[in-house]
Amino acid sequence: MTADPSAGPGVPAVPTVTDVGKLEATLRAARDDGRKLLVPYATGGLPGWERVVEAVADAGADAVEVGIPFSDPVMDGPTIQRASERALEAGATPQGIVGDLGRLDTGGIPLVVMTYYNTVHRTGHERFAASLAAAGVAGAIVPDLPLEEVGPWAAAADAAGVETVLLAAPTASDERLARICARSRGWVYGVGLLGVTGERAALARSALDIAARLKAVTDKPVLVGVGVSDAAQAAEVAAVADGVIVGSALVRRLLDGGGAEAAAAFVAELRTGLDRADAG
Repeated sequence: MTADPSAGPGVPAVPTVTDVGKLEATLRAARDDGRKLLVPYATGGLPGWERVVEAVADAGADAVEVGIPFSDPVMDGPTIQRASERALEAGATPQGIVGDLGRLDTGGIPLVVMTYYNTVHRTGHERFAASLAAAGVAGAIVPDLPLEEVGPWAAAADAAGVETVLLAAPTASDERLARICARSRGWVYGVGLLGVTGERAALARSALDIAARLKAVTDKPVLVGVGVSDAAQAAEVAAVADGVIVGSALVRRLLDGGGAEAAAAFVAELRTGLDRADAG
């Protein structure tokens, strides 16, 4: 491991490019080939979710984010909240979702879970990290665990080979962004706007601003999510960032009755938009 002066006190050393994990290595390789990165989000436990994950992986995703439903999802807007409620009503559990992830065929596309710290804490850091690793999950996002408190979980995740993706808010100072980038693994998640997840009619200016600020302080893949709703918005933000995360717009299609085929069609549309913009 190599030290990084941007890490600040108490922040672990930053891995060199040669010892990054599978998730970051996969995204770096795609980016270095000139590809804009696409990470769709699906709610785990929503009936039919397993086929949705496999379908979007095949439709052009570079990684797939799978949400583990939680009863108090502070980052999630109404669409993903409804999906989480439906999943919980269907009997979804963290252990069940993680176990099912290990049986999916994504053709080598990395999987990342998104959950809240209560789930991690109740399971235990080492146990939860080990369960993700055993299922072949490459990364984890724990949005309510701030940089100052991420150490014990991140250390357990690092030891298990699970990459902890950290979120970077548009209100953060440049110094804080540098420390977030130093500790983040896999990619750095730029939060496109203040507030919860959800579809927006237009891309927020803050999405472009956070992308540019992060790109100025890190060589890790920078992906922007929250408020990215369609192919045009994805292409707009990816002109500055390395790629995008799209969740609510996909989940809404599932709640409206669309299944794996509808999800794949939407992701293919996003992929085409990103590729055309990149080519242009």
